[in-house]
Amino acid sequence: MRSPPLLAALLLATPAAAQSGAFTVDGRGFASLQDAVNAVGGGTATITIAPGSYRQCAVQQDGRVTFQAAIPGKVVFDGTACEGKAALVLRGNASIVDGIVFRNMAVRDGNGAGIRIENGDLTVKNAMFLDSQEGILGNEQGGARVAIDHSTFSGDGTCDAAYDCAHSIYLATDGSVTVTNSRFERGQGGHYVKLRTPKLTIADNSFDDSHGHKTNYMIDLPNGGTGTITGNTFVQGKDKENWSAFITIAAEGKKFSSNGLAIRGNTASLAPGIDRNPVFVADLGGDALTIADNKLGAGIRRFEER
Repeated sequence: MRSPPLLAALLLATPAAAQSGAFTVDGRGFASLQDAVNAVGGGTATITIAPGSYRQCAVQQDGRVTFQAAIPGKVVFDGTACEGKAALVLRGNASIVDGIVFRNMAVRDGNGAGIRIENGDLTVKNAMFLDSQEGILGNEQGGARVAIDHSTFSGDGTCDAAYDCAHSIYLATDGSVTVTNSRFERGQGGHYVKLRTPKLTIADNSFDDSHGHKTNYMIDLPNGGTGTITGNTFVQGKDKENWSAFITIAAEGKKFSSNGLAIRGNTASLAPGIDRNPVFVADLGGDALTIADNKLGAGIRRFEER
């Protein structure tokens, strides 16, 4: 797995940039991200964003929009949420977010996110989600396909501010979710990845919980789901709200079949100095899983049916 952008890169972003032309669509500059999104309307376009730290947000109501950092890692959306939800609230036909940093997202209901998807397909790449209640949150039941690649989630999640916990990634879609080549670390509550979807791919990611705080599972599939969980590295930390399992399946009732779900080629361990016996996979759905070729550290049990 290639390393995601370094956290230090965002510190190079220039102070709040609201200059004319900071957001460019087809050669036309806008000082407001929302104005740039409105200019796309129901069409298809790329919004190129100049380096800077922005206290802005936007709602996409239509069309197909690519939000593109001119220089990856040097465009920061800091602490401003639209509709009490997120820096980007997406309910168009499709969205791509590339090279953007989201940080310090917090709202009253505890679900402040960098991205909130409410409709359409979503692709996220080379992005960072830092010190926020949620990284990416979405509840889109119309078959949306979500793909997240080469991105970092650090310091996200909460069970103190949210009614039912917030997570680094929490997505619900009747389509599919793919999470690849990404890093999860220093969670502040909830799960690192929670998915309500029938089809999933979680591959070649790093889950480093060694500095987490009051965290729960690394991966939670609360309603089941099938696909692959392969090539990931997991380290469980000391400060857990629930350390009983790394991966859970159908803990909130089986909606989707997990037949054929393959959990292969992963590595899991406990952080140094921890003496406990969690299970790697806890299954409450009773479907036929494939769990093979995983390297489990001392104290970690392979499988448990609950």
